[in-house]
Amino acid sequence: MSKIKFWIDAMRLRTLPLSVSGIIIGSGMAALLGKWDALIFLFAILTTISFQILSNFSNDLGDSQKGSDNNNRIGPKRTIQAGLISEKEMKIGIIICSILALLFAGSLIYISAKNLSEYLIYFYAGLALSCILAAITYTIGKKAYGYHGFGDLMVFLFFGLVSTLGVFSLYGEGFQWLVLLPAITVGLWSTAVLNLNNLRDHENDKQSKKNTLVVSMGFEKAKYYHGFLIILGLSFWFVSVLVISALTYNILLFVALIPSISLIFHLKRVFQTSEPKDLDPELKKVALITFFSSLIFALVINLIKPN
Repeated sequence: MSKIKFWIDAMRLRTLPLSVSGIIIGSGMAALLGKWDALIFLFAILTTISFQILSNFSNDLGDSQKGSDNNNRIGPKRTIQAGLISEKEMKIGIIICSILALLFAGSLIYISAKNLSEYLIYFYAGLALSCILAAITYTIGKKAYGYHGFGDLMVFLFFGLVSTLGVFSLYGEGFQWLVLLPAITVGLWSTAVLNLNNLRDHENDKQSKKNTLVVSMGFEKAKYYHGFLIILGLSFWFVSVLVISALTYNILLFVALIPSISLIFHLKRVFQTSEPKDLDPELKKVALITFFSSLIFALVINLIKPN
């Protein structure tokens, strides 16, 4: 029973709400256009969660192998670092999770095939493989991109654009500029969560030669980068709500802005923080703000639909 708890800890459940935010928005926008499909939504959620858990398992293994997970690390102890799961067991877990991710992604593509051209079916198959590869190679391997400052870009692309726009197309809709606006917000705020993680661990990352953007910029400059991510995300979020509420005659949509108001107070705390360890609680806050903003947005746009 204790082993099960260790694996649940390795899944890092607090990261999962953020990972599905783009799926929720993309599905909500599709539902607004009358394209809702519960099975597509279910398997999109399962696929995304499996990708995230695979990434978490891989990070546990990769950071352990490279020495980034050590006693100087500020965040929660990883399972391999704590001796709760062996490297061999984690490798098996990664293989099993990769197979599950392929099964979920394959099922999602199969269910959505009626809405896709043959070209798009192959495209999504390639995209699924790319997501699995990206999840694993973030910290595993000699050329792990998380150790060369590309983590931020990949999080923005996969958590924001790929997640939101990708699931929207699975419902049978083509590219829509209106979907791009909230997709950018999710991508920026997801990147902000990674940046907080890197701010918290920057001293240990520097010693471990994990060259994140924070290590390259320095702690103080990275705070301004964080402010840029949050404020630009807020701007796109406000424009998204404003434009879509006007097009759908749904003024109630402004309720979706309420969770994001607390990001202003979050920024104040970040800029006032001098001790990296004090940033750890802020990760969860930004992740949950992104999740609840997305959830409220998707629900409200479907409460009142234009005739």
